Amino acid sequence: MKANALTAVLAIGVMALILSACGGEQAVDVKTLMAQPKAYVGSDTCKMCHLEHYDSWKMTLHSRMTQDPQKNRDVIIAEFDEKRIREDLAKIPNLKVPADQIFIPKIEDIKYTIGSQWKQRYIVEKGGVLYISPVQYSADADRWVNYNEAGWDKHPWLAACGGCHNTGVDLKTQKFVETSVGCEACHGKGSWHAALPKTAVFEKRQTIVNPAKLTSGTAAAICGSCHNRGKSTKDKEAEWPVGYEPGKALSVYFKSLSFAGGAVNNFYANEFSKGHHQQYIDWKQSKHFKEGVSCTSCHFVHQMGVPPTRSQTQAAGSKQCFECHLQVNQNMAHSIHSFANCVGCHMPRIVTSIESGDLHSHVFVTLLPADTLKNKDVPNSCQTCHKHKNEDLKELQAEWDALAKIPKPIGKPIEPISYKQAPPKK
Repeated sequence: MKANALTAVLAIGVMALILSACGGEQAVDVKTLMAQPKAYVGSDTCKMCHLEHYDSWKMTLHSRMTQDPQKNRDVIIAEFDEKRIREDLAKIPNLKVPADQIFIPKIEDIKYTIGSQWKQRYIVEKGGVLYISPVQYSADADRWVNYNEAGWDKHPWLAACGGCHNTGVDLKTQKFVETSVGCEACHGKGSWHAALPKTAVFEKRQTIVNPAKLTSGTAAAICGSCHNRGKSTKDKEAEWPVGYEPGKALSVYFKSLSFAGGAVNNFYANEFSKGHHQQYIDWKQSKHFKEGVSCTSCHFVHQMGVPPTRSQTQAAGSKQCFECHLQVNQNMAHSIHSFANCVGCHMPRIVTSIESGDLHSHVFVTLLPADTLKNKDVPNSCQTCHKHKNEDLKELQAEWDALAKIPKPIGKPIEPISYKQAPPKK
C-alpha cells in the first residue's frame, strides 16, 4: 500500500516537472525590453516558433539569394574552367577589357554566390572589401558573360546592392546579420518579438510586422524596396533604401530611376523597364496599381511545397490571369490568338536579366507594332513571339487594326411592323 502511494507521489512529481518544463517561461520585464532598440536576430531564431513558415521560405528564391560556398561548395552551380570562361568571353563584342585580361576568381577565393536560377554572380574580397567579380554564369544559356569588367573593383558590393542580397546590412561596420532575404527583411527586426513570452500575446503581435495586415500599397512597398532601381536618400553611395523598415513609406528612403531622369540603359523611352529587378517601377505605372492589385495578388511569398512556376506565381502562365479576369468573348483583339495567352501579349519578354528578354514586363500593357514604328528602340509584343519576329511592322499593325475593330453592320434596316387592331368585344 505504501509502495503504491510512493509510486503515485513520484508520478505526480515527474508530471509536475514535465509540465513546468513545457509551459514554464522566464519572466520578462516587457517595459525594459521594449525600451531597448530593436535588433536583427536571424531566420534561425524565427524557425524555433514558426517552423512551417521557415520550411516554406526555404523553398523560395529569397532564401537562396546569397549563399556561402565556404560552408557548402555545392552552392556554386558552374564549373570554373578558366579556359572555357575566356573562350566564352572572347565571343562577346565590345568588351571594355580584353577577354584574356578580365579577372577570373579562383573557386577558393569566392566568398559568396548571388543567385542560381537565371544566373549566378560571385563575390570576392579585395583589400578587405567585398566586390562582385567581373564574370557571371548564365544558367539558361550555359555560357559565361562579362559584368562591369572595367570597374568591378570600384563599386563595393554592400553599398551597391548588398542590402537587398542580405538581411541586416550595416554599411558602417561592413557586416550583415544573415545572408539572403531572411524573415526580417519583410517582417522587420525581431529581437523584441523573439524575447517576449508567449503569454504576452498582444505585445508580441505589436512587435513584428505582418505584411498581410498592412494596407496593400504599404505591403507592396516591402517588395518595392528591392524589386526597384534607384538611389538611397540616406546614403549617397547606396543603391538600396538604407534605413527603410517594413511598414514605412519607401519614398522617404529611396528614389527610383527613370528614362526621363537619364537612366537610358535601364528603361525604354516609354518608361517600361529594360533592366531586371525593376518590377515595382513597372507595376506603379499599371492599372493593377491603380486598382489595388498588388504583388501578392499574383505571387506567393512562401508556401509549403514546390513552387508551381519559377516566378512563384500562384498559378502557371495565363491561368494566373484567369484567377481574376474572365474571358467573355474571342472577338476583336482577342480573336488574334484564340488560345488565350494573356502573358504573351500583356507581359511581353522585353526585360533582360542576363539574356535578352528573359524576364516579363510588369506594366501589363500590350505593346503594338505602332509603338516600335514611332520609336525603333521601343519593342513590341508581337515581335517578341518567334512567329512574328521578322515580320514587317506596318503589315503587323495593319493586321491588328483590321482585327481589333468591330465591323460596321451591313444589310437592310428592319422595317417596323404594323399590327392589326383586335376587333372590339361584343
